[in-house]
Amino acid sequence: MDFMIESMAQYRSEYEKSVKDPEGFWAGIAEKYQWQQKWDKVLEWDFEKPDVKWFINGKLNITENCLDRHLKQRGNKLALIWEPNDPKERFVRYTYRELHEQVCKYANVLKRNGAQKGDRIAIYMPMVPELTVAVLACARIGAIHSVVFAGFSAGALADRINDASAKLVLTSDGLYRGTKEIPVKRVVDEALKECTSVERVIVTERTQWAVNMEEGRDVWLHDELTEVSADCPAEPMDAEDMLFILYTSGSTGKPKGVVHTCGGYMVYAGYSFKNVFQYRESDVYWCTADVGWITGHTYIIYGPLLNGATTMMFEGVPTYPSPGRFWQVCDKHGVTQFYTAPTAIRALMAAGDDHVLSYSLDSLKVLGSVGEPINEEAWSWYHINVGKEKSPIVDTWWQTETGGIMISGIGSASPMKPAHAGYPLPGIQPVLLDADGNEITEHDVEGYLCIKYPWPSILRTTYGDHERCRVVYFSHYKGYYFTGDGAKRDKDGMYRIIGRVDDVINVSGHRFGTAEIEDAINTNKKVAESAVVGYPHEIKGQAIYAYIILKDEPDNEDNLRSEIINSVVEHIGKIAKPEIIQFVPGLPKTRSGKIMRRILRKIAEGDTSNLGDTSTLLDPEVVEVITERAKQLKG
Repeated sequence: MDFMIESMAQYRSEYEKSVKDPEGFWAGIAEKYQWQQKWDKVLEWDFEKPDVKWFINGKLNITENCLDRHLKQRGNKLALIWEPNDPKERFVRYTYRELHEQVCKYANVLKRNGAQKGDRIAIYMPMVPELTVAVLACARIGAIHSVVFAGFSAGALADRINDASAKLVLTSDGLYRGTKEIPVKRVVDEALKECTSVERVIVTERTQWAVNMEEGRDVWLHDELTEVSADCPAEPMDAEDMLFILYTSGSTGKPKGVVHTCGGYMVYAGYSFKNVFQYRESDVYWCTADVGWITGHTYIIYGPLLNGATTMMFEGVPTYPSPGRFWQVCDKHGVTQFYTAPTAIRALMAAGDDHVLSYSLDSLKVLGSVGEPINEEAWSWYHINVGKEKSPIVDTWWQTETGGIMISGIGSASPMKPAHAGYPLPGIQPVLLDADGNEITEHDVEGYLCIKYPWPSILRTTYGDHERCRVVYFSHYKGYYFTGDGAKRDKDGMYRIIGRVDDVINVSGHRFGTAEIEDAINTNKKVAESAVVGYPHEIKGQAIYAYIILKDEPDNEDNLRSEIINSVVEHIGKIAKPEIIQFVPGLPKTRSGKIMRRILRKIAEGDTSNLGDTSTLLDPEVVEVITERAKQLKG
């Protein structure tokens, strides 16, 4: 694959080419992959319906591109390194040849248990190698995988199984995550009481705990593997056949199944990975996300393997057995590209610098950030302490719905600016719109972030409900994909994401993104993390309510509140100062680290009678603590 951009001049040239002739540009990238049959037409699209098709009538199988085509030259190269939760347990490595064999055998197990092309298969598993193998095995036979993070409740799992009418569930006996031991199979058993579509459950042994195995439904993977061969030809798939469904939370509370298809997703995942992370042949790349999220799909499994890369999977958490674990693993495996979330970086900052300064981190070449805009203090800490001021930080902006990174730095080939995502990747055409839907063409402005031209990995629909896809993403501004985010474009054309549009607070006619107020609060050295929301104010329209996690117990809460207000006034102005500051032990977050501001808004408004389902949060109990303290604070 020789489509790597290595300088800003080359980026500008490629970007111009991609905008002048998008179809020619993407066809050139797509030709570098292995197709069983070439496409007749590159693109057909209509954002109003919406209806987008790429590489029409092209036939392929993404696993041939991830595995088979590397066997001749890279058969003995490391494809996957698995680092377990407990550092005393041995890590596991698979070469491309070994991974290919495992995927073919698991694919034959799926077929042996009734799975066919087009069937939906739910995967509810810990971060073990069999999870990656299972995902690729589904794709091998043309079954549609739907990975559900193995931390969601039985009810949340049942909702997703039922929405997709999944025929099989792939799971494990249990999992280890930090100090926690979670009975995964028991959660599946509970969920399946509410599901009628599931015919078979295939269980991976991880913990060797005793579990309930229902006769006629449940089978052990290790038993099944003894019955199959390692020969499984890849199923020919149309470029527009479904590859996977991934559920993401919607504003209505009902999860929506985002659908990605085989051809376009493959082309964009491979291209974006290669460029953003500047991947070279001998590199060792590590994304710390869970495969249960889109980041894990695109940048642990598909993107790296499409490029013949060595990719790492990590079972544990950043702070176990100590806050130095990430850095210990980087040194141990010689990690060159490291991709994690701001929420993890802030947690490690709060633990003190000694945990990171004990490690050399000499191998690191590119650092990445994903999941939310990274605040300036965290960016600087990451740059200085982890990157030693020599590794560029790529602050990537993208979504489950976009399939891959859309706006980002490109390794060392592009400039960096703290808290700015950067420039759009070639082929991505972002625009800022005003409230009336007019494009704002000048620089040094802010507006609603939309995309005006399709890219290969754009979502095709929301599973079983195409109208929902149209309403949520394509109905706000005619002719545009609406991201739901507000953004600023600086004088150099770099983008800074200022948060979800529903996270924009309007104080006396002034619009503030939650991210920029949080940035200002987080400059105070005593603050570990913050989240701000707007709540109704009879004079200002909206006022600002700040929830703040502190590094240590304050000597005087009122003095600290004054200090924090001064920080906000200093960085943004008096108009942005929080009306109420509540110190909290934690924040309501999803398992991927996203702060549930909807819950915080309701608490700020005093409307705590209907907070919705909190069982899928990382720490549901924190909501009760915040609610109780909010009542006390307001007297």
